[in-house]
Amino acid sequence: MVHHSGSIQSFKQQKGMHTSISEILKEKSLKPSRRSLPCLVQSQTHPINLNHFLSVPLSPDPKPDIEDLSQSISTSCSLLPPQTEDVKDSYVEETEVSTCETRPDPTFRLQKHVSRAKLGTRADSLQGKKQSNASGLLFRDGKKRIDYILVYKKSSPQVEKRCTFEKNLRAEGLMLEKEPSLTNNDIMFVKVHATWDTLCKYAEQMNIRMPFRKKCYFTDWKSKTLGSRFHLRCQQIKSWLPRNPMKLDKEALPDLEETDCYTAPFSRARMHHFTINNRETFFSNSTRSRIVHHVLQRTKYEDGKSKMGINRLLGNNTYEAAFPPHEGGYKSRHPIKTHGAQNHRHLLYERWARWGIWYKYQPLDLIRRYFGEKIGLYFAWLGWYTGMLIPAAFVGVFVFLYGLFTMDSSQVSKEICEANTTIMCPMCEETCKPWTLSDSCVFAKVTRLFDNGGTVFFAIFMAIWATVFLEFWKRRRAELTYDWDLIDWEEEEEELRPQFEAKYSRVERVNPISGKPEPFQPFSDKLSRLMVSVSGIFFMISLVLTAVFAVVVFRLIAMEKFASFNWDFVQKNWQFATSGTGVCINFMIIMSLNVVYEKVAYLLTNLEHPRTESEWENSFALKMFLFQFVNLNSSTFYIAFFLGRFAGRPGSYNKLFNRWRLEECHPSGCLIDLCLQMGVIMFFKQIWNNFMELGYPLLQNWWSRRKMKKGGGGGQNVENKTQLPQWDKDWNLQPMNAHGLVDEYLEMVLQFGFTTIFVAAFPLAPLLALLNNIIEIRLDAYKFVTQWRRPMPARATDIGIWHGILEGIGVLAVITNAFVIAITSDYIPRFVYAFKYGPCVDKGPHHTDECLRGYMNSSLSVFDMWELKNSSQFRYCRYRDYRAPPWSTAPYEFTLQFWHVLAARLAFIIVFEHLVFGIKSFIAYLIPDMPKDLCDRMRREKYLMQEMMYEAELEHLQKERKKNGRRYHHEWP
Repeated sequence: MVHHSGSIQSFKQQKGMHTSISEILKEKSLKPSRRSLPCLVQSQTHPINLNHFLSVPLSPDPKPDIEDLSQSISTSCSLLPPQTEDVKDSYVEETEVSTCETRPDPTFRLQKHVSRAKLGTRADSLQGKKQSNASGLLFRDGKKRIDYILVYKKSSPQVEKRCTFEKNLRAEGLMLEKEPSLTNNDIMFVKVHATWDTLCKYAEQMNIRMPFRKKCYFTDWKSKTLGSRFHLRCQQIKSWLPRNPMKLDKEALPDLEETDCYTAPFSRARMHHFTINNRETFFSNSTRSRIVHHVLQRTKYEDGKSKMGINRLLGNNTYEAAFPPHEGGYKSRHPIKTHGAQNHRHLLYERWARWGIWYKYQPLDLIRRYFGEKIGLYFAWLGWYTGMLIPAAFVGVFVFLYGLFTMDSSQVSKEICEANTTIMCPMCEETCKPWTLSDSCVFAKVTRLFDNGGTVFFAIFMAIWATVFLEFWKRRRAELTYDWDLIDWEEEEEELRPQFEAKYSRVERVNPISGKPEPFQPFSDKLSRLMVSVSGIFFMISLVLTAVFAVVVFRLIAMEKFASFNWDFVQKNWQFATSGTGVCINFMIIMSLNVVYEKVAYLLTNLEHPRTESEWENSFALKMFLFQFVNLNSSTFYIAFFLGRFAGRPGSYNKLFNRWRLEECHPSGCLIDLCLQMGVIMFFKQIWNNFMELGYPLLQNWWSRRKMKKGGGGGQNVENKTQLPQWDKDWNLQPMNAHGLVDEYLEMVLQFGFTTIFVAAFPLAPLLALLNNIIEIRLDAYKFVTQWRRPMPARATDIGIWHGILEGIGVLAVITNAFVIAITSDYIPRFVYAFKYGPCVDKGPHHTDECLRGYMNSSLSVFDMWELKNSSQFRYCRYRDYRAPPWSTAPYEFTLQFWHVLAARLAFIIVFEHLVFGIKSFIAYLIPDMPKDLCDRMRREKYLMQEMMYEAELEHLQKERKKNGRRYHHEWP
């Protein structure tokens, strides 16, 4: 590529560019040089053993291959000598020999079946090898690292497909080596290694961004404008402050310097732009696994358009599993502080997955490096959500304590506890007797804990909190995508799902992006399948409502039985007994239906035949959220907005099936029922989820180890797990959920709904969520590091469809909290009484409790029991409503106070919603999605990157001219 110097100079002047990068560096007070310092991928600050481990696979020979290393810096991939050593001692079974011998390959030699005695000798010899080889991370030659593991059964009939697939993999540049399992005679492992040429080839095709220069932070010049004295004074004050105990020790974590490097899409033609100090560590383990997975997804196993990909081979049982290997064990006999970490997995366990460091920040960069950006973003979001719960939990506890301290001094509670002469109407018409209002004194005091003056403030606070949480998460996500080099990353065109191709292989159309023909789903077929899926969703929702109706019937029966119970303790606390048993039965129904919902959602999603995996995941996630959200909250909505609203009055009660009276609210309100419902479901559901997330994999892995020790698979009796190679250990772990992170996100999003939607009724919800999330982070970390196979490192720039669901929950939370305060709680009736009917109407502002004197008597109506020809010794009883007494001209009609309360409730809903939505919109407008300094930094780095590319190209061309003996100068050739 040759340009005239004059045109280049004029182009630079038009663009305002400097003639060299050194001038830019001088301008920003950075060290001047024509070439910035190289970005060392292998850091010198790694722990002792980790630094050595990250440089494998190196030759066991102590003499490194310096010539190849120097050639990798200055030559392109096409010029490098390919690593085409024959893989010896490869193992295949006899059934494959006849089929595969007709396909000779220079990189994969076949041998006949090894006898059982020879196999035992090999297993014994594994113990005598070096640690790096015995750990199962390298090929037998001790040089080639294992990038992927394929597992198949020797008894599988799909031999022809497997041989063709493996032959094509070798043709793509991958090297394979087979090993039998030491724990199961029927299991065979295929170790996959990607050569340097193959990595370079596909890194260029996949546009993988690789580091090529160390970042020159343009913000360094700002310190001069602020003054060096001020900067030094701030640093001095900061040194006096105590060290933050939540921060991880920098000495214990490796310095992942690729985050401090400029990156560019990899190109073999411009290899000299990239800093390659070691070919073995230039591509990280996760990048190597991603490249190999890309090759596995696009390699054919039969002739035909859709006969390709490891997913289809896993579906037809050609292979049992395919996964990247873990980087060794996660435990060590030596402490990490003195001997350092053995590998990144060990480091993640010690600095992230252990329960003893629950209060520490998460090492997000290390998580991203080991598990990929998609899983890293999940843990970043979970950590951000947990941190934001701290102020919400603090305010919720404050509101709860306010209710606790004012519980005994509350005017309403006092009147209920002192109402020894107030006779309440019977709770049932046959066996129940009248009761005194003072019997429910405890119930009234407990209600005060959650229904007090801080309820409205807390509801407004949580609505604003939800907006601030989401807006600041956008900023946090922008910073992470910048740090993880995902700003310019665009998700590559996804391949079609095998089920979609198989179903619509006869109908094709040209893809508007790739320009290639592909299967196409007609609109009529898509619409009909979508209608069937929607019908299935509505059917399942109706099933949920049926279950809620069954719980309502149970509560009506239980209310009647508990109110007439022979035991005085139960008879006095029939409200708690009815609500408690109803909630427990409802929880069991919820957990039972969740199992059905998952299977139905899976069937409906497959029925729709989504085109790609991301479309399938989004559709499945939306169905699961709708099902479980309705399942969890339907009974809560009933208690909040329907319980006691249609009960009627004494003498004219509304009955279900003309048999059971509809349930009434307690004289102190229905909020305590809602609080009990939320508390029980939230508490027990979190315990159940945590048990299923950790307890179930632990039990499965324990059972696998038990079978291993007994030799249940026909293999050897392995007493010590450390004798097994890494691929055998990983095979005995549990695979990641088939739905990916759907279950993890779903659990947290449903918890977010519980924390925000009915938070006015249960201010302790953020505290319970905070405590659960502290456990959840370490539980998920322990599960990913120790109990699951290593998932394929995937890339992502956001949390997907879940962000839209969270915003929808935030909007719904404002509406439901407005209705809970206005309708469910007694805040509005007390407010109307205090300012319209109470003793403080004409006396100006007074203390609230003084203005509520007489409120309990005002909220109870009178009924004449003799109208029912009741033989009770009491003629008049009281019930909760605003109706005229029986001796008035219009008996049992609604009073004026009822209409005043109703109007105040509607007015409160309108004012509350508009006020909170206005505040939410204003806050969302004030908080930009991306910090301004980050925007400036990105623009500056884009400019510097362009200048560095010019500088590197100029330097390269000058060297070439000098090498050829031509004349050269400092201008462009």
